[in-house]
Amino acid sequence: MTRKALRGLWAVLLATAVLSTAAGCSDGGSASSTASEAASAAASAASRGADVVASATAAAGEKLNNFKNGVNARSDVELGRPSTDGDGRATVKVTAKNSSDSKKSYAIQVNFRDASGNLLDTVVVTVDDVGAKASKDATARSNRKLSGEVEAEVGRALRH
Repeated sequence: MTRKALRGLWAVLLATAVLSTAAGCSDGGSASSTASEAASAAASAASRGADVVASATAAAGEKLNNFKNGVNARSDVELGRPSTDGDGRATVKVTAKNSSDSKKSYAIQVNFRDASGNLLDTVVVTVDDVGAKASKDATARSNRKLSGEVEAEVGRALRH
């Protein structure tokens, strides 16, 4: 079972346990149906979250695959410290350092993860026309709002 699936399962189990306990303390007969509805909503939210990450990962892969004649350039890329913008989206400074003797362009996949290492989102940033022996910055921004502690890592980096 994948981490995403396990995380979703834990969310459902936790919601069910909390709401079942609340149902036992309730005077009304509708508490168990409320618990069931809440568990269903939690499962649905977990599934949507996994779908969003899967969609972002597929889009990133497609964008990188369309980057023609790219060579591995992971060692040419550095990331800053992630922060959150005014819209609640994670952002991180991306620096491409061109060590070659000619101008190059980069396609960089940035993965946003939670403190446990679970993939929250992924994006591809292009940094065009980095001069020979020069550096150029860009900003990677998550596709959606992310909460909690967010870490960023280079997934793939291609240069051409």
